[in-house]
Parts: sequence; C-alpha cells; structure tokens
Amino acid sequence: MLEYTKTILEKVSFDRKLFEKELRKAIRYLLEPELKELERWCMERFGLRYQLVAGH
Repeated sequence: MLEYTKTILEKVSFDRKLFEKELRKAIRYLLEPELKELERWCMERFGLRYQLVAGH
C-alpha cells in the first residue's frame, strides 16, 4: 500500500489540493511504520510543499 501511495502522490503532486486529499487518505489507511516512511519520503521528495500540507 505504501508504494501505491507514493505512486499516487507523485502523479498528483502538480496540484496541492489533490496532493493533500491523497495524503489524507493515505494517513487513514497506512500503518504507523508505513506512515513514518511516507513522512520521510515526502520530506525528501516534496519538502516545503509537504510541510505546508501536513501542517508542520
């Protein structure tokens, strides 16, 4: 599920609202270890955009 989520986030990263929607869905479905990995991956891949969406 984590790899699928990464694929989706890559595809919708051009649109902040879609990115946020898909990220919120992922947060509901992923397990805690997967969420930690997703957060790390998002920070590396999307940096500031992810911070704004995630509210960090």
